[in-house]
Parts: sequence; C-alpha cells; structure tokens
Amino acid sequence: MNKKSAIRITTVLLVLALAIAGCSTPPASKNSPAVPVVIVVTATPEPVSPVSATEAATVEVISVEPEATAAEATAPQAAVEQVTATASAPVLENQAMGLNTEEAAALLFMIEEEKLARDVYNAMFATWNIQIFQNIAGSEQTHVDQIGSLISNYNLPNPTQAPGIFTDQSLQALYNSLVAQGNQSFNDAIKVGGAIEEIDIIDLQTRLAQTDNADIQLAYNNLMNGSYNHLKSFVNTLSTQGGEVYSQQYLTAEQFQTILNSPQGNGQGKGKP
Repeated sequence: MNKKSAIRITTVLLVLALAIAGCSTPPASKNSPAVPVVIVVTATPEPVSPVSATEAATVEVISVEPEATAAEATAPQAAVEQVTATASAPVLENQAMGLNTEEAAALLFMIEEEKLARDVYNAMFATWNIQIFQNIAGSEQTHVDQIGSLISNYNLPNPTQAPGIFTDQSLQALYNSLVAQGNQSFNDAIKVGGAIEEIDIIDLQTRLAQTDNADIQLAYNNLMNGSYNHLKSFVNTLSTQGGEVYSQQYLTAEQFQTILNSPQGNGQGKGKP
C-alpha cells in the first residue's frame, strides 16, 4: 500500500468514527433547538518525506452555537415594553376629583331633579296643550345641560335615563305623583308646576350651602334664578287663566313673598329669598 492510499484510508476512518460518535449522542428534546456539528476535513498535500497518519490529515470539529428563535430574541424586549407601558399608562383620576362626597352626590341629584321638571312639564303640555309648559320645559332642558357639563367636567357618571325614568327612587315616586295630580285638571297642572319650582328652590339653597366651588355655585345660582321666574309665571297663569290665587306649598310665606317681589331674573341666589 502506498502512502497516498494510507492517507485516504486514515481520513475515511476518522470521518466514520466521528459520524458514529455523533449518532450516539442523546437526541435533542422537541423543545431544544438542534445544534449543527460541522466536520471539516483538510488533507495535507502529499509530503515529500514520510509522515504519520496524524500529520497527514487534520480533523477539526467546530461547534456552532444555535441562533435564538425570533420569539426568544424579542421576549425580553417585549417584557420591557410591557413594563414601560404599564408605568407610563395614565393614572385614572378620582371620579370626583376636586369634589367631596356631598358635592358629588348633590350634582347627581340636581341633574335628575331638573330632568324631573322637564319631564313633568312635557307631560303636562301633552295633556293640556298650554304653551307655558312647553316654554318652561325648554328652560329646564338648559338646566339639565348646565349640570350635565359639571358632571362631565368632574368625571362623574351621568345618572339621567329616558323621560319619566329616574335613578333616584324618591324622584321617581315624586314624578309619578305629580303627573297623576297634574292630569286631574288645568289648575292642578299649574299648581304642580309651582310645587316643582318651590322644591327646586329649597334643594338648590341646600346644595349651594354645601359647596365652595365657584363653578358649581354659579350654576346653582343660575338655576335658582330660573326657578324664581318659573314660579312667578305659574302664579300669574293660575290667577289669569285659572281664576285662582296661588298659595305657597313648600316655601315659607316670607320666602314666597320675597320671590314674588323680586325683579325678574334676580334670584338672590347667594342668600335665602
């Protein structure tokens, strides 16, 4: 056997041995990435002088690290992004930011009370077709919108529902009784209107004393001015169209006379009438 043949046989045997050794390693688990093994065989040119088989052929085994999968590569970054998103997410404001519990409850009650006035007047207009109810119902809608703006500004949940439906059950009962009373006669309907405005004035005075927020005070005073004017309109209508003198139902006699004697549009909202 010549030297060239010996080198070739030795090289083949080394390659086979390495291949068999590779096959005997435990198989990779399904979840583990395969690690490719590259076997590089370099043959040395035929030497001029006799050399050993080891010198004639050099076998290098190079282990190549597996590349990270796309999911593995992006997982840490995704975790960082999630933490960042959570940290930078806007903190939810308190639902009644800038208000105490009493002030917040007052706004939610007053918007429904103004809605009650609007709903009753619309019902009375549908029954009696008297313009005063339609006109004042439009004014009450403005009042509802004013309180609604405050509720929105203070990030409170607006409790208003469909006409004739109320979240506050005391207002629901009041609405039902007032509509039933107003449907009995024209004069009863006018008295219902007066009763609503008197109740509204008393409630606004109570809520006004509970807040020091200028925007709420302004709204309550505007609503009170409107209620003073509405009450005087109902008093005049009962006298001119119903032939009956209106008597106060909830206000004191002194409060009632002060309102009747006040200039139109002057609600004197800061103090008691």
